[in-house]
Amino acid sequence: MINTATLKNVYFVGIGGIGMSALARYFNFIGKDVAGYDKTPTPLTGALLEKGMAIHFEDNLNLIPPAFKQPEHTLVIYTPAVPASHSELQFFKNNNFAIKKRAEVLGLIANETFCLAVAGTHGKTTTSCILAHMFKECKAPFTALVGGISENFNSNFVLDGTEYSVVEADEFDRSFLHLSPDIACINSIDADHLDIYGTHEEMQKTYRDFTKKLKPNGKLFVRYGLPLDGATFGLEPEADYRAENVTIKEGTYTFDIVTPTETIRNVRLHRPGQHHLLNALAAFAMAREAGLPSNTLVKALETFKGIQRRFSYQIKEKDFVFVDDYAHHPTEIDAVHQAIREAHPGKKITAIFQPHLFSRTQDFADDFAKSLSKFDTVWLLEIYPAREEPIPGVTSGWLLDKIENPNKKLLAKADLLQAIKQTQPEVLVTLGAGDIGIEATKIQKELAAVYEC
Repeated sequence: MINTATLKNVYFVGIGGIGMSALARYFNFIGKDVAGYDKTPTPLTGALLEKGMAIHFEDNLNLIPPAFKQPEHTLVIYTPAVPASHSELQFFKNNNFAIKKRAEVLGLIANETFCLAVAGTHGKTTTSCILAHMFKECKAPFTALVGGISENFNSNFVLDGTEYSVVEADEFDRSFLHLSPDIACINSIDADHLDIYGTHEEMQKTYRDFTKKLKPNGKLFVRYGLPLDGATFGLEPEADYRAENVTIKEGTYTFDIVTPTETIRNVRLHRPGQHHLLNALAAFAMAREAGLPSNTLVKALETFKGIQRRFSYQIKEKDFVFVDDYAHHPTEIDAVHQAIREAHPGKKITAIFQPHLFSRTQDFADDFAKSLSKFDTVWLLEIYPAREEPIPGVTSGWLLDKIENPNKKLLAKADLLQAIKQTQPEVLVTLGAGDIGIEATKIQKELAAVYEC
């Protein structure tokens, strides 16, 4: 366990990541001095700077504040996305600093509490943010460190007590094996991160290993149909926790929640898309298992505002709708397509997609092409490399050739605004996990003036 009594400083190598920034906020909140490095400035690093954290954007030992070069008082936290050759990381390793991965530290914090952990290749962030909102509305003492900016909290971190914790169980780099939750859910186990796992079967095995990490008498909830033992949630009539009598009007669901012990009628959720229904069911099941009251949980579902870059309406006018989403896997793109068709029937949809990672693009190229072909018009940006070097032959142009839709083209980010203004789409959706979110903000600012919203 981290001895926070003697710990003075916490230094983050890769402080700008969504999970890392949540931990930075945690340590800053409990009174530790926090500093760190990241590759580029982002809105996340800007928010941390506003909190007084010292952040620089050059791998340079001279930029590390002197107080953080004292091994006896400094904890160093790093993300696996940072290369091992990073000079600052090498400095800390060579000088006997206490160094831990982000996932280890998250586990050390969460495992000392009654921990609710959300796992799955899709839906982790939405489910955990719904859970955090439920705990807040129930006035339960909790800490939440999540992978997105909740619209209800305008943050990826909440500390309202330490009895409970709400965290994401991230499968990347097998990070979730550092957690020992009291209650966990698994939303999906689609093939992903094959650069880490090699095969889908190996990834599924690691998920099974995660289920064995639950504390004694822990409770597991799984999406109906997954090859795992646990209480089930879903839209199927056989699921233990399910939604029935589902209707949607103007992007709002009304439905009944049926559990093994009760039926709650006329529940409302202002988030379109069946994936949001499933995430709400998972969060409800976990919160009820933790002992929170049904009536307050239902009210919390109705007041849940959503998460930045998860089906986020940037503009919502009669003649033009603009949605931004983090979707970077074919299953997630399918979910966005289903949601937007359901919420805006009959409208022509233009999708702008920025592929994320060369390896993921290569692994799922045919599935990406099939998912993207469902939109009326498709524009591709170049692949966002993140931590990877290029793979010969794997380009956005190569992916574009696979898309069976004549209304398609490759665009540079600098040409997006002009293309949007020329074509005047009825519905525009930006998709991807790279820096397309920054482009979405630019588009919103430019078009909001045009539509006077």
